Amino acid sequence: MSIKLRFLGGAKTVTGSSHMVTANKTEILIDAGLFQGHRDAFYEVNTTFHYNPRTIKAMVLSHAHIDHCGNIPNLIKKGLRCKIYTTSATKDLADLMLMDSGKIQEEDVRYVNKINRRLGLPLRHALYTEKEASRATKIFRSISYNQKFCIAKDIYATIVDAGHILGSGIVVLDIKDEDRTLRLGYAVDLGRKNLPLLNNPVIPRGLDYLIIESTYGGRFHRPIEEAQSKLREAIGRAIRRGGKVLIPSFTLERTQEVIYFLNELLKEKLIPSVPIYVDSPLATNITDLFKYHLDFLNSKTREGFSRGDNPFELLNLRFIRDQKESKALNMDKRPMIIIAGSGMCESGRMLHHLQNNIEDSRNMILVVGYMAQDTLGRRIVEKLPFVKIFGVEYELNAEVVVINAFSGHADQRELLEFVSGCLPLKRIFLVHGEPEQLDTFAGVLKQQNLNVYIPDKDEEVLLN
Repeated sequence: MSIKLRFLGGAKTVTGSSHMVTANKTEILIDAGLFQGHRDAFYEVNTTFHYNPRTIKAMVLSHAHIDHCGNIPNLIKKGLRCKIYTTSATKDLADLMLMDSGKIQEEDVRYVNKINRRLGLPLRHALYTEKEASRATKIFRSISYNQKFCIAKDIYATIVDAGHILGSGIVVLDIKDEDRTLRLGYAVDLGRKNLPLLNNPVIPRGLDYLIIESTYGGRFHRPIEEAQSKLREAIGRAIRRGGKVLIPSFTLERTQEVIYFLNELLKEKLIPSVPIYVDSPLATNITDLFKYHLDFLNSKTREGFSRGDNPFELLNLRFIRDQKESKALNMDKRPMIIIAGSGMCESGRMLHHLQNNIEDSRNMILVVGYMAQDTLGRRIVEKLPFVKIFGVEYELNAEVVVINAFSGHADQRELLEFVSGCLPLKRIFLVHGEPEQLDTFAGVLKQQNLNVYIPDKDEEVLLN
């Protein structure tokens, strides 16, 4: 049997993860994420497919982050009709994430087109609408962790806990040949040990090949406990000078982690009791799903819920759905904490909060997640003197604080430990990383005499 692996997206970059396995002309997809970046590249990359979606026999979705599931509505528009297998938590989360993605794109296009009409520039179109996104999860099928299931002739899949976000999975494909079975593991994205709320990642055994992320392949995280102390220091400093704390955050997982730590700090009276706003209808709905899918949370969190200790209920915490209430926050001059999407500052309500607050030196932009190249979030992290928001240039006067300890991605030490647990391996493919991180981690693995390869986008390799 001829077994091929093609890297459709997420190769030498950290967005747009998508990979194809072809076995005896049967095509299987793992993930179909949105590429995130400049608007022109965003539309070009996400609407260009170098394969026929109609011929895909099955898809396995690792988790519900948009850079892994966000292009599914586009594939459906192009003819994808196969079943998409994932965990029940990912199915429910992806339903929310995809519809929100379509809604944000529509809103963003309307706003940008107002400016473009005024400037005489070409009008933009949404990649897909909220209505189109709502159809996507109708072809999803829920699978439990550790349940081996047939997704196509002679191809079986198993999902084990990745410890990255609620319901996230490491995908294992067992591909049967006449006289052998080839086993492929896909650990993109891989979580960390001892994160709040989640279980530790599970290491699959007996793999022949491994596809693994390298987001932090050249870096070492500070202990997750340090996130809480850094959060306390930064918030205290901003509130004392009468400023607002803006936290651009991924609505899925990172927002819930930040709320968890804020809850801990408030219980210990380690930060001032100021209003805390989660300005996101999506984050509100996602937090409700955390309560519904308790089986995916770690034992400590489940025990807390059973005692009535809900980490998502704070006296001074308010979830905002209404857009008018969101806009009113920019008129409110009191010190406060605003958590809003998107995590990389490319869309959503955070853009409007940045627009109204970025030039005030009393305010703080608190970065708690990864910012990819060519995003507004990365330019803020790099502390450029001026940044563009909705095409208009603003002076970056607000204090920028980055807390890397929050990361939900494994660092070099954790990645290496995971790879070591999967040995022996015929070959390791490094994806989902920027070139410097990929090269560094590849060098570490090669020092251990492991067969490592960094593929290019759309490259195809033969597995034997």
